[in-house]
Amino acid sequence: MSSRFYLVTSRLGWGHDSRIRGLANYSLSCCVNSLLQSFSATWELAELLDKWEAAGVGGGHCNVPLQLKRVLAAMRSDIPQPAPHQDFLQCLDRNHIRLEIQHDADEVFLFILNFMYQQMDDKPLALEIQNLYKISVETHLQCLECRSVQTQSSYLLRLPLHIKEDHNSLEGCMTSFFGHQELTDINCCLCARCGTKTPTKQHSKLLSLPRILCLHLKRFRSSRAFTRKLDCTVTFPETFDFSEILKEALSSDLAQSDCKYTLHAVVVHSGYAMFGHYTAYVRHWANQCWYYADDSHVGQASWKDVQTSYGGHSRHTAYMLMYRRDSKVEGQQPEFTG
Repeated sequence: MSSRFYLVTSRLGWGHDSRIRGLANYSLSCCVNSLLQSFSATWELAELLDKWEAAGVGGGHCNVPLQLKRVLAAMRSDIPQPAPHQDFLQCLDRNHIRLEIQHDADEVFLFILNFMYQQMDDKPLALEIQNLYKISVETHLQCLECRSVQTQSSYLLRLPLHIKEDHNSLEGCMTSFFGHQELTDINCCLCARCGTKTPTKQHSKLLSLPRILCLHLKRFRSSRAFTRKLDCTVTFPETFDFSEILKEALSSDLAQSDCKYTLHAVVVHSGYAMFGHYTAYVRHWANQCWYYADDSHVGQASWKDVQTSYGGHSRHTAYMLMYRRDSKVEGQQPEFTG
């Protein structure tokens, strides 16, 4: 990296002094560390967790949302570097996300979101947190034998985007995800009218978009019990507008003002599929500057530095992208208590 590492002690606050804090690497915790940096950059999540009283969970040694609330508070408090997060790691270990094992960031991200919904005693607030990330999708399946159409509504907490072993763009990956696809052979779908699995044409529409849009770039391929990583290029912008790049995939109910997004965190994977390391680029919400967090080391970065994670020429590759929906109302500064 071109930027020299230093411990950032920016006095631009969320109601008080705020710092972008490093996190020590305990027992291969770089995957969790990078996700914590992205959660910390998502101030909306911390704001909602701060509203939670957690009256019914006792000490909460096994309660993921309670421990997450505490570690996010520590990451923004005026304490020595690095921020303490051993209790959070131990909590994940008790919930079967084991220490001393290399994990997949996308899987751990989904585990944490699901734990928050399952383990919070305030279900309306838990649903509000889930809704931060919820992408509502309508899938259309047309049988190519009888031409009947089935429609299914569902939701995702992130978009899993397939990438080609070549040059990719985020726009192209999303267009492919929502485009028409033919499902044949082992991918045939059960047709209710035909009573059997038949070749099917599939496409999806977006019913609603979340405040925080998480995109998973599927860089790992498994074949015959062997997993390899794709280091091919995937370019992505700092800002984009769904209404411009996915016009046909949008529901008519979606307002154009809900379709504009700005990048605020990137989870990066370096190395190989079976032996790698996670880091993160995060944008400070107050000063809009980029920072690079490599466990306990945090340094200021630039958009040019973030672009080095496109891939193609190195194994330092973006794996998850976190975008925030633009809105004058929703973009107000957070107010944290404590």
